[in-house]
Order: sequence, then C-alpha cells, then structure tokens
Amino acid sequence: MHIRETVSVAIDALRANKMRATLTSLGVIIGSASIVLVVTVALTSKKFVLSQIEAVGSNLVQAELVQRPDKPQPLNYEMTLQDMEAARSIPNVVEVAGNRELPMTVIAGGVERPVNLVGVTEGYQAIRRLVVLRGRFLDAGDMEMRSKVCLVTAKLADKIFGQDNPVGRPIRMGELTFTVIGVFRERVETFGLSDIQENTVVLPFTLMKYYTGMEVVRLLSVQAARAEDVPSVERQVGQLLRARHPAGAEYKVQTLTAILNAARNISLALTVVLIIIAMIALLISGVGIMNIMLVTVTERTREIGIRKAIGAARKEIMYQFLIEAFMISGGGAVVGILIGIAVPVAIQSFLPGNLRVPVHGLSVIIAFVVSCSTGLFFGYLPASQAASLQPVESLRYE
Repeated sequence: MHIRETVSVAIDALRANKMRATLTSLGVIIGSASIVLVVTVALTSKKFVLSQIEAVGSNLVQAELVQRPDKPQPLNYEMTLQDMEAARSIPNVVEVAGNRELPMTVIAGGVERPVNLVGVTEGYQAIRRLVVLRGRFLDAGDMEMRSKVCLVTAKLADKIFGQDNPVGRPIRMGELTFTVIGVFRERVETFGLSDIQENTVVLPFTLMKYYTGMEVVRLLSVQAARAEDVPSVERQVGQLLRARHPAGAEYKVQTLTAILNAARNISLALTVVLIIIAMIALLISGVGIMNIMLVTVTERTREIGIRKAIGAARKEIMYQFLIEAFMISGGGAVVGILIGIAVPVAIQSFLPGNLRVPVHGLSVIIAFVVSCSTGLFFGYLPASQAASLQPVESLRYE
C-alpha cells in the first residue's frame, strides 16, 4: 500500500473515534504546554532576578573592616579617604566611593524619629545607581564646602513631610540643621540588605567629621570596568588594604558574583525540576496512548485480518498504527504549544511595564520533538502487535 493510502486509512480511523483521540491527546497537550511555559518562565525569572541583583551595582566590589567585639581595634585598622584614593590606581577600576553610617534621630513636626545617617563621597550615586526622584544629588561643591544639605529616601520623606514637597525644607538632626535637596530611592528593592535603609539620610562625607571627629570609611565601594575584571579587582583591593594597614587588620572583600551564581544555580535547579514534572506528564500521556492503541488493535483485529488477507504487508500495518500514534501526539503537541505561547501573550498586559515574557524558540522545538517521540515510542508496541496478527486468526476474531 502506498504511504499516502496508509495515512488516509489512519486519518479515517481517527475520525471514526474523535472523542477517544481527543481525550488521548489531552495528556500530550498538557505536557507540551507545560514544557513551553516552564522554559519561558524559567528564562524570564532568571533574567529578572539577575537584572535585579545587577541593578544594585554594576561590577561592584565592596570592602569593609571585620569588626571584632572581643578585642579593641586600633584606629589605624580603619579604612580612610587615602585608601579610597589609592584604590583608584588599581587597573580596570572606573569609579571608587566610600561611605560611613551613623544612627541618629531627626526632629520634624515636633516628632523625633530614628534615622540612618550615611555620609557618602563623590561617585557614590554612580556606583549604587541611586534614582533621584526630586531635586538633585550631592555634587563636588557640596563635598568641598561641607554644605549642610542632605537627601532622604522616598519613604522617610513621606513620614516626615507627608504630601508636601521636601526639597528646600529644613530638617534637624542632632545639633545641626540641614536643607533637603533631594529625594531618592534604590534602583531595585534590597529590603534593607544594603547600606541604604528605609530611613536613610544621605549627606556629604566631609560633614561626618562633625559627628565622629574623624574621617573613617566604613564601606569602600569599587566599580570594575567589566564583569570579567571583577575577580582581579577584588583580589587587588584586598592586597591594597593589607599592604596599607597593620598585619592584624582583617578586611572582608566581597562582590555580587556569589549572589549571582547562587541565583543562577537556583534558577537552573528550579527549571530542571519543572521540566521533570512536565516530562512526567508526557510519560503518563504516552502510557495513555499505548493503552488506547492496544484497545484499538483489539477492536480492529478483524479489520487487520481483512487487510492482510487482501495483501497488506506487515510494515504497512505497523506504519498505519504508528501514524495514528504520531498524529495523536503531534496534534496534541501543536495544540499544547499554541496554549503555551498564548498564555504569556495574554498575561503580558498584567505585568510591570519593564518585564517581558518572551517565548523561547528552543522550548517550542523541544516540546514538539519530545511529544512526538513519546507518541511514537509508546505507539510502537501496539503497532508491532497489530502487524504480528495472523490473517486467519484475525478473521475468526469476533
């Protein structure tokens, strides 16, 4: 029998049992749609998480003195502005900044509130990618003149000034009164895990001497030119600090690399788990295809005997049932892939404006190939059983 006739017979057989074929392909539809959605969600979430982490600071290396409460530490252990300037000479370093934190209280409207005072040097905004919502950030003139100006976080501005514009308003902290020149926020939410807190007030680093009596850098931030330069810069920052301070001083130099690697590993593990779940759905659908095809072979035993009696070859019978299995799994795969593509498109309008959910072409190919392979694999046994039937015994079957 010609292959075209074999396909025609297979299609007619499926048309005769539309409901059975549809229910059989349901598992394939779910499995293939799951593969497309899993890969799409995994890639999108991975990209989103990594972009959130990287937005904290691009190619960032941070160093700080390890505090030991069990023994006093000499003042010469502390990092200084001279250390910060020396770090600028490290190859592949494009920006350096330092900051120091100090707990303080602010008085506004007769109410005293705790705040986290952060003195920053030039370059801090560029390294930390802070977003100024109102007003402006500190400039070189503010640093040089030790201007009594500050910036407050958006949440702190709402608590202190309410709906009023805080820019240009006075704010008293300790014995000094500052003028608010801007309102800022972090580019991404770090939930208090960075040096910027919900109640942070940023002011020129040069003013910190009024509060502490010394210009000490608690956190040294260095920005490398490229991502591949980060390990080298990290190593050289540690060497620089150890060379400029006594041997007993211990510094913690860290980067976002560990966090990024952890995020990638978690994303990969989650993707693998979800794909395994999708594969289990396809496996179950494959068992269903095999079960239905075996029932079909039993029901059509007499038909198979007639076809063999009029000259149909063994391979033609096998091809017919394999084509039926392929059409069930392939049709289910196409429908499942269309559903998997439609879902991200449908929910796109409900997502934040900067978040895109692209459907990866590889996921579509994998879903189709795996689904069709599942149908052929589990359809082989029924097809082989049908092809092995003897014409005489088949014609006697009732």
